[in-house]
Amino acid sequence: MDLMDSQKVEAILGPQTSEETSSVAEIASKKQIPVLSFADATPNWATERWPFLLQASQNQLAQMKAIAAIVQSWEWHQVTVIYEDIDSSATGILPHLSDALREAGAEIIHVLALPHFPSSRLSEELEKLKGGQCRVFVVHLSLELAVHLFEKANKMKMMEKDYIWITTDAFTSLVHSINTSSISSMQGILGVRSHFPEDKPKFQDFCKRFRKRFGAEYPEEDNNHEPGALAVQTYDAVWSVALAMEQKSEKLNQKLLRRILLSDFDGLTGKVEFMNQKVAPAHTYQIINLMGKSYRELGFWTYGLGFSDTIIDPKYNCSSMKDLGQVFWPGAPWYTPKGWTLPAKDQPLRIGVPIGSEFQQYVNVEYDELRNFTYFGGFSIELFKALVEKLPFYLPYNFIPFNGSYDDLVKQLYLNNFAGVVGDVAIVARRCQYADFTHPYTESGLVMIFPVQKSGNKTLLFLKPFTRAVWILVAVISIYNGFVVWLIERNHWPELTGSALHQTGTFFWLSFNLHGEKLHSNLSRMTTLVWLFVALVISQTYTANLTSMLTARGLEPTVNNIETLQSSNAIIGYSRCLGDYASDLKSRKTGAVFLEVAEAKIFLAKYCKGFTVAGPTYKVGGLGFAFPKGSPLLPSVIEALLKVSESGKLRELETSMIASEKCMEVNLHDDDDISSLSPSGFWVLFVLSGGISTIALVIFLWRCNWKINENLLVNKKIRC
Repeated sequence: MDLMDSQKVEAILGPQTSEETSSVAEIASKKQIPVLSFADATPNWATERWPFLLQASQNQLAQMKAIAAIVQSWEWHQVTVIYEDIDSSATGILPHLSDALREAGAEIIHVLALPHFPSSRLSEELEKLKGGQCRVFVVHLSLELAVHLFEKANKMKMMEKDYIWITTDAFTSLVHSINTSSISSMQGILGVRSHFPEDKPKFQDFCKRFRKRFGAEYPEEDNNHEPGALAVQTYDAVWSVALAMEQKSEKLNQKLLRRILLSDFDGLTGKVEFMNQKVAPAHTYQIINLMGKSYRELGFWTYGLGFSDTIIDPKYNCSSMKDLGQVFWPGAPWYTPKGWTLPAKDQPLRIGVPIGSEFQQYVNVEYDELRNFTYFGGFSIELFKALVEKLPFYLPYNFIPFNGSYDDLVKQLYLNNFAGVVGDVAIVARRCQYADFTHPYTESGLVMIFPVQKSGNKTLLFLKPFTRAVWILVAVISIYNGFVVWLIERNHWPELTGSALHQTGTFFWLSFNLHGEKLHSNLSRMTTLVWLFVALVISQTYTANLTSMLTARGLEPTVNNIETLQSSNAIIGYSRCLGDYASDLKSRKTGAVFLEVAEAKIFLAKYCKGFTVAGPTYKVGGLGFAFPKGSPLLPSVIEALLKVSESGKLRELETSMIASEKCMEVNLHDDDDISSLSPSGFWVLFVLSGGISTIALVIFLWRCNWKINENLLVNKKIRC
């Protein structure tokens, strides 16, 4: 207020945090005084609320992607962030860093907010971080607070091997000003800082004049003769205001703001121009490595291009920082730190194991009350033990039994109750939100198990092609046709005369011995012709169905696909042991069961003669080991699992513990009519044959009656 009312200032430069900027912009906008801020980032809502607010410093949020690219280059997956406890860091830097790390396959597992002024609790907080497994620390602090942090960390032996420290521009751009005694406690730090075109004559001239003046005014400073990023950005901001103020007018404030926004010149930071009340954001950052009494320049990172030794020729850019050369890490180890540390021997990993697995060949948990000892066995357990032996480091662990659903078991990883889960745990989508899985160690897929139909040797198997109703209809229609032919032909065949017993035998012979060479009447010939056709169709159908039963019917599933199950409204089974599956399928209590391919192998190995797989294989994840999301152990475990598989140990365990299951024969009952043909397929033929015979019978009786009446008129007797 004093600057605006008493000093009559025309522009204000200087706020360096969001908190300072918002306070100054609120007052200055009422007076229509342009405010040029040097905060890391100014949100869009702020420039809309305060139209006289300008961001004169390059937006530094892109450096969060540079840090994430460094983390990704060395395959680190967990990060701890230490930042200054101000709103701009909590609401600006942290969300952008978290998003960038997530895209790079890493995550922030812990944050430490430090007050602006050093406090005694710093040692306590560092001690907690030291006791954790994460060893990758991203530091976003001001110079003074960062120096205090590293001096304290050095005393606590946290600047030694296996530790990784990465600093942001807020600290890195001023490392040249740190004295020798302080920088000795920061050996091995990786720093990201803004890059400026230092090779241009304008920048070199500015640096020369800056060193000369700074040295004259502060002769006691040894290393602080180089301009920092803030000095360079402020210089360009002052030039923007100075050029805009060259022309005076009555409405100076409004015109001054417009002229500042129209700035377009080559400054120390590059091209200086405003877009949406902000200068162009930074896209290129330099990566340095603190060592000795100063630092070493490793290379550059450019947004959208990646890493490079220089920024002159972008075609040599690469996606990994490993191509920039050797890094001097804290403690000067010859290897690259893996980013995490193993638990102490007195704190082994808690590995959850499911109790009551359906398939004990994979997981078998038994408790011995006499010895107070829990036995863990099975294919999954033995495979995990073999995997641990392939790890390049010692991994202490304890198996912990868990009594609950498999989904609840996986959720325990998310709740930090377990460091891993070992067992016949299927890799399914709903569990991936709580944990990360290794590659499946079994064949992946879901199959349907059905009982098979067994025909066996049956005395009356020849009757099974037709149902009882069909056989009755065949007999009835045959006797009926034979009666019609007998009745029509009995006056023409001597064989059809004689005693009642003789005529009865001849009648049945006509019913089943269809020959038309001795027939005299066209009516009987018509009846016999149709019946011959029907008999031919029925006999061929009978032969085909009986042949099918004698061949394919010996071993076939009762159901062929899931559509059949749906149409029949069948029950899908779920049990807790193999025996329950077998008995339920045998009794047809359930129509089918769905099992993982790995579990189906065990079931079919044990009940090889009673059940079979039918239908397609539905793709699922298979069985795998689970770990907390972002677990640093996971890459090493996956590599060890591949080594076990390539060595043949995986196949050996599978053969000895799963494929060797002894087969048990299951007796399945048969439904006698399951494949027999019903009358519904032959009713047209029966109606046709019976109808023709009936028509012939009616015509014959009508003729006979007409002849009787005619002969009665002439008093003649005839035999009808």
